[in-house]
Amino acid sequence: MKNYYLYLIRHGITQGNLDGKYIGQTDLSLCPEGKRHIEELAAQDIYPEVGKVYSSPLSRCLETAEIIYPEQKLMIIDEICEMNFGDFENKSREQLQDLREYTEWLKGGAEAAPPNGEKYGEFMLRCIEGLDSIFSDMMRREVTRAACITHAGVITNLLCGCGLPKGRPADFLCAPGEGYEIILTPFLWQKGPTFEISGKLC
Repeated sequence: MKNYYLYLIRHGITQGNLDGKYIGQTDLSLCPEGKRHIEELAAQDIYPEVGKVYSSPLSRCLETAEIIYPEQKLMIIDEICEMNFGDFENKSREQLQDLREYTEWLKGGAEAAPPNGEKYGEFMLRCIEGLDSIFSDMMRREVTRAACITHAGVITNLLCGCGLPKGRPADFLCAPGEGYEIILTPFLWQKGPTFEISGKLC
């Protein structure tokens, strides 16, 4: 059975990252430091060659994809956009720590959601739908190696929810520009949906 290799790569640094804020669907660009960092990583040839690139629609991902894979075809996948943080968007932990709603949200659970934001369970299902669209496109076009430029929350949720070996969210944290290689097969994906986690990119 054919294996399909997908590289889940987190976008570069934004000013919101530097400020320690929850930045979900706010459309921030890479900050100058973020651009330089991705350019330095790309110059080190840490990113594998691929036949296609998939990306979140947000600018920070599109800009990261352009730096890493300037000559590759790009397909936007709306479902791999970051979580909608609702009223917590653009706020730091320090600004939110005294709010009861924030404390309740941090406890987790499928129904947990920021005020006017997205439930954890809905976010997880959306991420799976996005990966399913990517995998279906790879199989249809016979692309066996591809990259997916997305967000920390998307990567962590997919690895925790669908990846083998199993792990906790803390096990799969990655810095801007870092990522993971996963191996998809039709059998495991249709059975699970499940995929293998083969390791970190950097």
